[in-house]
Amino acid sequence: MTVAAEIHETSPQKLLAPVLSAFWDEPRSWTLETYLRHDGYRGLRKALEMTPDDVIAYVKDSGLRGRGGAGFPTGMKWQFIPQGDNKPHYLVVNADESEPGTCKDIPLLFANPHALVEGMIIACWAIRSERAFVYLRGETVPVLRRLHEAVREAYAAGYLGRDILGSGLDLDVTVHAGAGAYICGEETALLDSLEGRRGQPRLRPPFPAVEGLYACPTVVNNVESIASVPSILNKGKEWFRSMGSEKSPGFTLYSLSGHVAGPGQYEAPLGITLRQLLAMSGGMRPGHRLKFWTPGGSSTPLLTDEHLDVPLDYEGVGAAGSMLGTKALQCFDETTCVVRAVTRWTEFYAHESCGKCTPCREGTYWLVQLLRDIEAGRGRMSDLDKLNDIAGTLDGKSFCALGDGAAAPIFSSLKYFRAEYEQHVRGRGCPFDPAKSTVWADQSHPEVHA
Repeated sequence: MTVAAEIHETSPQKLLAPVLSAFWDEPRSWTLETYLRHDGYRGLRKALEMTPDDVIAYVKDSGLRGRGGAGFPTGMKWQFIPQGDNKPHYLVVNADESEPGTCKDIPLLFANPHALVEGMIIACWAIRSERAFVYLRGETVPVLRRLHEAVREAYAAGYLGRDILGSGLDLDVTVHAGAGAYICGEETALLDSLEGRRGQPRLRPPFPAVEGLYACPTVVNNVESIASVPSILNKGKEWFRSMGSEKSPGFTLYSLSGHVAGPGQYEAPLGITLRQLLAMSGGMRPGHRLKFWTPGGSSTPLLTDEHLDVPLDYEGVGAAGSMLGTKALQCFDETTCVVRAVTRWTEFYAHESCGKCTPCREGTYWLVQLLRDIEAGRGRMSDLDKLNDIAGTLDGKSFCALGDGAAAPIFSSLKYFRAEYEQHVRGRGCPFDPAKSTVWADQSHPEVHA
């Protein structure tokens, strides 16, 4: 029996795998004292007994894949750092969580920041780095304060600074607050911003592993990727591989939001399905059914209720025609206008485009104009093909993945809901009541159940 089949036959109550979120609900969960009670920094001690190359090989063998969206193997990314080059090596943690619908790194840092700090020390030991940075969204001031406090506690306890635990490793960590630009979630734009320049994607090659921060070899990892490393070192790669699927092993955080009864974070093995997550969370809001959803935020092609049993791992979602991305499961019911939702997402991408490349700068602008016209009843049937054409000029042709992300909801919504677009054109406007898609269903609004 495959792992996916085993998950499918397991009762919903036994599907969760709380590791990073195991003690989020404890009083003062963010403190070093609480973290140490839950095997904190044991993974670091084991890592320091190994050679750096052995740590890289261990993480690579565990099968840990990047949790920031692309799913690139974490150990392989560390392995790309050249050795013996007489240059400083840097670790940069991407905490600029900006993808619409994504809310996993911020809660993790708020409730359990030491998991990240410990993971950063292990990663720096592996790549032979003495300087690490966390690039955090500056709007999240409470999270910024807790992360600063966690770093302070780690210094005071000897986990950061000079000769950590007698290993000879020297490491300093800097927490940097970004100014709130979506584009700075792209790793090379993040590096430019960290260096004090305007956040815009760089031309690659050279890649960050060869010439990243300050033109030196740099590893850029997502918060959840790094925070997952300590438990792998502490409990073993076999334990990690016992969860998930063969090509997508381990546990991960799923962000469930939208028209659902119980939104929140659900930490489970890769390969769980949306149907099972909805069963645990109470399903869609009372009296409604699922219409469409995103598996990894708004920049991933949307799926429909036909895909409820798709395994939520990298291969399963890819085979369904979308991407797992950041596991931001935004669920929309039948009261939601697809055109309206896609228009709002596209407006976001047009606003957040850095303007460096023409396909994205001009393409997102014209997509917004067309979508607004269609939603307002001013569209023509020829505009639907025009949407596809313009999205095609973004997809794979922009300087970074923002263009791909802007094109994804266009392509997928036209694939599954073209009739709804045509209804807007023929009916000269949106047939949906926007209030019904946002108000919570209760006895004071009986019409919502219609």
